[in-house]
Amino acid sequence: MPESIEEYQIEQYQDSIMVLVQQRKSRLEGTTIAPVDMTGNALYWERIGATEAVDLVTRHDDTPNIEVDHSRRKQTATPKVWATLLDRADQVRMLVNPMNRYVQIAQMAMARAKDSIIITALGGTSYSGQAGTTAVVLPAAQKIAVGGTGLTLSKLMSAKEQMDADEVDEEAPRYIVCSARQITNLLETTEIKDINYNAVKALYDGNVKHFLGFDFIRTQLLSLSASVRYCYAYSKGAIGLGILDNVTSRITQESTKNFSWQVYLSMDMGATRVEEEQVIEIACAES
Repeated sequence: MPESIEEYQIEQYQDSIMVLVQQRKSRLEGTTIAPVDMTGNALYWERIGATEAVDLVTRHDDTPNIEVDHSRRKQTATPKVWATLLDRADQVRMLVNPMNRYVQIAQMAMARAKDSIIITALGGTSYSGQAGTTAVVLPAAQKIAVGGTGLTLSKLMSAKEQMDADEVDEEAPRYIVCSARQITNLLETTEIKDINYNAVKALYDGNVKHFLGFDFIRTQLLSLSASVRYCYAYSKGAIGLGILDNVTSRITQESTKNFSWQVYLSMDMGATRVEEEQVIEIACAES
C-alpha cells in the first residue's frame, strides 16, 4: 500500500452540536407561594400571627380587644444576566451555527439560577421589621444536625414531627430538596425498600418521589461544605418569590463589536423565607 494514501483520508464532522449534561429545567419553580410581580426594588410580605379566644365571664361584659401581631418580611430582587458573542468572521467559517444552542444553554443557566435563589432563601437570612432591616436567621430549633449520617428515616420523621408540631398546614404540599447522595441513602433504607412501608415502590425506578407526605426533589445545587450537604424540608407557604422581570432573551448584532451576533438573557427576581416554622434544614453527611 502506498505510504501517501493517508493524504486522501478524510475526517467527518457532525452538522449539529450536542449539549453536555446539566440540570436543564427549574426543579423548584412551583414549590413557593405563587410568584408576585414586583414594582420597585423591594417587596414586603405582610404576615399576621395566631390569636386566642377569651372567656366571656359575665353578662353584658365589655367586648375584648384582641391584640393582633402584625409583621412583615422584606424581599429584594437580584438581576441575573447571561451573554456571549459570536463573531461574524467565526460564524462563516463554521460548519454549524451554534446560535440556537447558545440560547438553549443560557435558558438552562437561568433555570438553575432561579433554583439557587429559592435555595438561598430557604437557609439564608431573612429581613423583618417596618423597613426590613432586622436580620432573621433560621433558628437552631429548625435544624437537624448531621450526626455523622446521611439522610435517614429518623431525620425525615423528625422533620415531619417538627412541622406537624408547629401546625404547618397539612393540606399544603410539602417538599424535601436533596442531592443524589441522599436519594441513595434512602434507597438503602430497609423501611423504604419494604413494600409494606412504601406503596409507591421506590426501587421500581430507582428513585424516591414521595414518602412521609413529602415530595422529593433532587438537585446538586444545594450547599456542600466539609462533606456536609444542607438539605431542606419545607412547605409551599415557606418561600415568597417576587419577579421584577422574568427571563427575557434577545439576539442582536452589536455595532461596537464589528456587528458580531450577541445572545443575551436576563432576569430580575428574588425570594425570601416568609416563616421559619415552615422550613427545616437537614444536614447530611456526604462523602
